[in-house]
Amino acid sequence: MCRFLIFKGRDPILLAHLLTRPEHSIINQSYDSRLRIDTRRPINGDGFGVGYYTQEADPELGDAPCVFCATTPAWNNMNLARLAEKTKSSLVFAHVRASTAGILSENNCHPFTYHSLMFMHNGQIANFGRIKRKFVAHIKDAYFLFIQGGTDSEWAFALFLDCLDKLGTNPADAGPNGFGHEILRTAMLKTIEYIKDWSKQCAVGDLDKDEPSLLNFAVTDGHTVVVTRYITSRTEEAASLHFSTGSRFIEYKPGQYKMERRDRRQDVILVASEPLTFERSDWVTVPTNTVVTINNQTVLLHPIIDEYYQKDPSISRKSDFAASRGLVSPIVEPQAVTNVQLPPLEREGRRRLSLTA
Repeated sequence: MCRFLIFKGRDPILLAHLLTRPEHSIINQSYDSRLRIDTRRPINGDGFGVGYYTQEADPELGDAPCVFCATTPAWNNMNLARLAEKTKSSLVFAHVRASTAGILSENNCHPFTYHSLMFMHNGQIANFGRIKRKFVAHIKDAYFLFIQGGTDSEWAFALFLDCLDKLGTNPADAGPNGFGHEILRTAMLKTIEYIKDWSKQCAVGDLDKDEPSLLNFAVTDGHTVVVTRYITSRTEEAASLHFSTGSRFIEYKPGQYKMERRDRRQDVILVASEPLTFERSDWVTVPTNTVVTINNQTVLLHPIIDEYYQKDPSISRKSDFAASRGLVSPIVEPQAVTNVQLPPLEREGRRRLSLTA
């Protein structure tokens, strides 16, 4: 199934350092499937997309991101390689697709955009065919008419926009500093709540035997990034998700990259379905059913506390379901990371990470 990558930095980075040059870049992940268990769909060749924000505020350009996508396999698109060698940005979303819903078309390629907002998804919505009517009945016409493709992911984005609207925020007007991390996180959690409840209502047979939803969502307004690692199950792991922070993401020899850490800075933050480097110390595994927020180059982890939350950190989850969908990568043990903050009231029950503040 799909893979995605997020970069947020104090300074812009050449897209090639994320997309094409690393030996295990997200483009190479689309065909080099050594970490993939799903043999039904061994490659992510159903299109790709990259979205990024321009560096200088320009009224003529507006605040919307630039998005380039195509239905060709990412490894076989010369225009993408040329673009990556000549483009820099401090906030980048990239996605390679192995389709589960929706035909092969550019309208179904991630990331999706709405004014300044950009959204992508790794996973699947359980019972999507049966709950689609719930989406139609719930969301406002403006967001229903916004949908151009047929993926469950784009419908989830439309629902997210509707949640923002119903929280009293106009999704078309982020303002000069964006919406703020709290409102984006709240809208994301409401989106998950609706999908979870509708899937239950439309489930057939025993809920425990019904396929769970895998909801690794990512959204940004050009300032703040909110990402989830979530599954509607108490026993299964969600699709894999990792993050890395440091002072620089550097190429120390051709094709080989590592995260450099000096003075415990977080000038560079990467979030990825699959690590871009093979350095174990570079990456931290995001716990299942967690929302990750990147705000002012600070990473915040919040547990998603609902009926699928496991308060006891000693309980291990199975990875069978996510593995069968090709949505796991090797477990990266938690490492020391600076400036990762947990809100005081939500630390109880949080799976322990080896973090230093």
